[in-house]
Amino acid sequence: MKRSLRRACIPAALACCALFGNPAWSEGAAEPSYEQALAALKKAAAFIQSISTNGGYVGILSLDGKERFGESTKQPATATQIWIQPPGTPTVGQAFLNAHRATNDSQFLDAARATGLALAWGQYECGGWEHLVDVGHMKPGAKPVKKSGHATYDDNNTQAALDFLMELDQTIDEPWLTEALELGLKGLKESQFPNGAWPQWFPPRGGYHDDYTFNDGAMNDCIRVALKAHKLYQREDCLEMARRGGDFIILSQLPPPQAAWAEQYSQDMKPAWARAFEPPGASGHVTGLNILTLVSLYRYTGDEKYLKPIPAAIDWLERSKIGDNLWARLYEIGTNRPIYGDRDKKVHYTLEEISEERQQHYAWQSAFKVPEALKAYQGALESMKSKEPETEQPVKPVKPSSLAPKTKLAIDALDEQGRWARDGMIYSKDFMKNANQISAYLAALKNK
Repeated sequence: MKRSLRRACIPAALACCALFGNPAWSEGAAEPSYEQALAALKKAAAFIQSISTNGGYVGILSLDGKERFGESTKQPATATQIWIQPPGTPTVGQAFLNAHRATNDSQFLDAARATGLALAWGQYECGGWEHLVDVGHMKPGAKPVKKSGHATYDDNNTQAALDFLMELDQTIDEPWLTEALELGLKGLKESQFPNGAWPQWFPPRGGYHDDYTFNDGAMNDCIRVALKAHKLYQREDCLEMARRGGDFIILSQLPPPQAAWAEQYSQDMKPAWARAFEPPGASGHVTGLNILTLVSLYRYTGDEKYLKPIPAAIDWLERSKIGDNLWARLYEIGTNRPIYGDRDKKVHYTLEEISEERQQHYAWQSAFKVPEALKAYQGALESMKSKEPETEQPVKPVKPSSLAPKTKLAIDALDEQGRWARDGMIYSKDFMKNANQISAYLAALKNK
């Protein structure tokens, strides 16, 4: 990459995931050959490209192509809109890129480039993306034209797009890609508040959208992307963004005995309401995510200040369990009672009080990321005690035989047209999971 973004060739690890569960696999069953796996992957990629919208993708598409949706069938998309939120367009693009890295086949790189271009055309002037963006104005061979609009950090939208574009930039170097990344990182910087927080949406649009937002990992993903940009391009402004984000995490920790974090804070630093079913409270979900982010900042910078808030947060987590590895999403400020919300914008104290729709479509009780956070913190403490410098651990080779069962299931589930279809619909997440599974298998075969 030319101009202010400097290229750094750091390959991303291929994801090893599949749509289906553990298969019944008889000992001695034939494993897919390299040629069989590659043919299936090329067929699937060709089909999904054939149903793209100028290189971008929706989340759900009917088999006849007439019905298009984003995250769910409650989020309809127009004929020229593409979906950004993972596992949307950026995630499909990354699957193409993973396939190219595993095979060096130009078909997959061409598909990844087309996806990157769609994102560049769907990017707003502010540097970000919202959940659904329109690319109907896209013109082949022309410089991407940015429209005005409000972008979001909710649900890893803008961050996922930047993630993929940075990964793509490690393989191709083109002016439109440079400009999209420059604009995106500029937007990330300009949307950050002086105290280090990020809003849910930008530019400001009013209401809770302008609050300091941790909900759904908004700030955590911003910090992650800023660190990645520094790692790839050695941009000190990106490291400064990440550090300031970490400083806000420290600043916003609630006082003991509820030394947790809220999902969002008002401009006067008080836990705030968001949607009608999201009352203010100490959050088990956010606290787990913030511990993980603080550990990441410590490991990246070596600054021990990022570990200091964690013991008090762990103490709160231990006292707030509602079961074995189970926490409530929200706890009432002061009493620490688990609380729940509904569309009536009232606080409820049991799950049974809220509507079935809100019980089923919102994660009120879970392990969230707390076990992973506790393990990460212990690992950081051990590295601190050993005084050993942090180094990247080499990736252990994966045996093809360990990936063969799920790979065979993915290949067998592909229909004659190259579709992974179910319930009369095509899902981008199915393509992503199965394509990544086959790519990981192909990479393992090449490296054995």
